[in-house]
Amino acid sequence: MNYFKTGLLLVILTMIFVLIGGYFGGRQGAVYAFIFAFMMNMISYWFSDKIVLMMYKAKEANANEVPEIYNIVKELVRDAKIPMPKVYIAPQDSPNAFATGRSPKHAAVCVTQGILNILDREELKGVLAHELSHIKNRDTLIMTVAATIAGAITMIANMARWAAIFGGRGNRDREGGGSGIGMLVMLIVAPIAAMLIQLAISRSREYAADKRGALIAGTPMGLSAALLKLEKGNKVYPMDANQATAHLFIVNPLSAGAIAGLFSTHPPIKERVKRLESMVI
Repeated sequence: MNYFKTGLLLVILTMIFVLIGGYFGGRQGAVYAFIFAFMMNMISYWFSDKIVLMMYKAKEANANEVPEIYNIVKELVRDAKIPMPKVYIAPQDSPNAFATGRSPKHAAVCVTQGILNILDREELKGVLAHELSHIKNRDTLIMTVAATIAGAITMIANMARWAAIFGGRGNRDREGGGSGIGMLVMLIVAPIAAMLIQLAISRSREYAADKRGALIAGTPMGLSAALLKLEKGNKVYPMDANQATAHLFIVNPLSAGAIAGLFSTHPPIKERVKRLESMVI
């Protein structure tokens, strides 16, 4: 059901992108928008892992450099039945972790230096199992594609908004009448809808990764305890993270107040912990 829901949301997101392109450029604009979306997805597919690892200055580490992390990952991949991913360490004091890569055969798991300083072995096991779950479910690709398309919709809407301010008019304006309402929908409603769909996809995959990760680790308690520590740790050591990559991390690296939290790429930690603890028999 989760895969069906995610697939449906991705289709809707792509349709919004094509529709907004069609509104401003007619049938030709819709075609160009579709081609643009396809190209962006291909770029995301092949290069997103390399880009995000470079952004956070992550360095690949071997078994001699981080034996505990390497051994935990090696143990977990046997249970998860996936290939051994590359292991990276990011020189960030903020405690966090993420997985990236287009498939289980081309994947990497990255932890920050900060997470190594505050979590014990069972907590690290829970976090790494969560990230390996993302790899097994191909969430790393799904969420990157969703973020790319949603970002492109916002970009097109912003370009159209500036064009309208400086006298440019959409292809539909010549018809008059409802064009003003149509323009308002495209400039405001479409980007908000795209963002909400992206958030729905991201939150759904986080819940799924928590559940599967707990099963891979053998217990939900390590991940549950880790999430609480990571939430506190990120408040003490906030990360200078890029908004476009926030969805990749196990906890939101961006600070958010009560209102901003409603538009977070991550579910509330309290709810995630509650669901994990409900798995204990």
